[in-house]
Amino acid sequence: MKPKVAVIGAGPSGITALKNLLDQGINAIALDINQDVGGNWIYSEDSSHSSVFETTHIISSKTLSQYEDFTFDEFDPEVADYPSHDELRRYFQAYAAKFNLYPFIRFGTLVKKCEWIDQETWKITTEKAGEVQEEIFTHLVVANGHHWKPRYPSYPGTFTGEFIHSHEYKKAAPFADKRVLVIGGGNSACDVAVETSRVSKKTAISWRRGYRIVPKFLFGKPSDTVAEKSKWIPPKIRMALNAILLRIIVGKNEEYGLRPATESFQATHPTVNDELLHKIRHGKVKPRLDIKEFDGKNVVFEDGKVEEYDSIVACTGYWLSHPFFDADFIDYSEGPVPLYLKMFHPSYQNLYFIGMFQPLGCIWPGAELQSKLMAQELIGRWKRPKNINELSEKEVKNPHHKQINTPRHTITVDYHQFVKDLKKQLPRDYVSKSPSRAPFFHSSSKSEQ
Repeated sequence: MKPKVAVIGAGPSGITALKNLLDQGINAIALDINQDVGGNWIYSEDSSHSSVFETTHIISSKTLSQYEDFTFDEFDPEVADYPSHDELRRYFQAYAAKFNLYPFIRFGTLVKKCEWIDQETWKITTEKAGEVQEEIFTHLVVANGHHWKPRYPSYPGTFTGEFIHSHEYKKAAPFADKRVLVIGGGNSACDVAVETSRVSKKTAISWRRGYRIVPKFLFGKPSDTVAEKSKWIPPKIRMALNAILLRIIVGKNEEYGLRPATESFQATHPTVNDELLHKIRHGKVKPRLDIKEFDGKNVVFEDGKVEEYDSIVACTGYWLSHPFFDADFIDYSEGPVPLYLKMFHPSYQNLYFIGMFQPLGCIWPGAELQSKLMAQELIGRWKRPKNINELSEKEVKNPHHKQINTPRHTITVDYHQFVKDLKKQLPRDYVSKSPSRAPFFHSSSKSEQ
């Protein structure tokens, strides 16, 4: 049976999955709820759309955040070292146009249910403009992203002011003259604290643990390109050296009033931000400890400090969610994710996950390589190992980095090691810069039984 493949999502991972399938002459389409390519890099003030903030720039440099098939220099040589969300949106849409992907994408389409029938059959239910349809495919590619279903924190008491998740935060203007508390120490939290501090009456940031703040530039170069020079060193040793370098350049967290980072450098995701420490030292952002409880608009912190706030923005991450699967079929929202190379399910041979990993770096280069490997298997030029169950469990038990046990850290990989592992599986000529000449996907989108 010739493959007929459905790709869920037309964000950065979905479009490279689609492109690399079409490259090999495989009939494939992508299904996406949005009206254009880009996923959450399409900025929108609609709170129902999981998009970036008004001022968002990527936290990895363009050099380590590009597709090999279509680099940033090929798109626009003047793109910033850390591109803005608008530059990235245009980059993804240029990628889709260059490789003629638009005819193969069904926009405005919600994937409601994916039912696995057998190793050659998926029944997929979609809804578009109120019309529900069923369609049969041979393979399913899941590329719906993992930054869209908010994970809220829970504290004793009730906060009676405005309480939102960073999913709903779009820009700083609505927080003018307000007293704002930001919960979290990750990249979103630090960005929100910095941006609201420009307009708020007061902004504070609450950490439950210590985070390492990494500047975007070291020695005049993007920090990840500096770190790349040590990629030949085993990850554990490399991370220890990075921690020493960071301590020399930035100093201790305690010098900024922040709680110290007590875990190893690799145990949590570093936060890449150039402005937070500056804002703290200039009195614009106030460091606070973890929250003990709420009492109306009052927030009681674990050190006994009590302060009143008008708004709280919880930057506490997202659930790994696949609502189109029955929970008893696949549910990775909690616990380990046993997938070989973070993409191959050991039991369902016609199911692929693309971009469902969290590197200490950018996702898209790895997603591109995953997509190429998937396509190689579908055309019979690569075979998954017979001991895939063992290898999947091995990845869970022996991750690249030993991290703390939280939902955020179940899919972490070392960027350089992961890219290396994927490239080992690919032919030398895996880069493909020419537009696909794959046949058009003919489908009525009607029920096929």
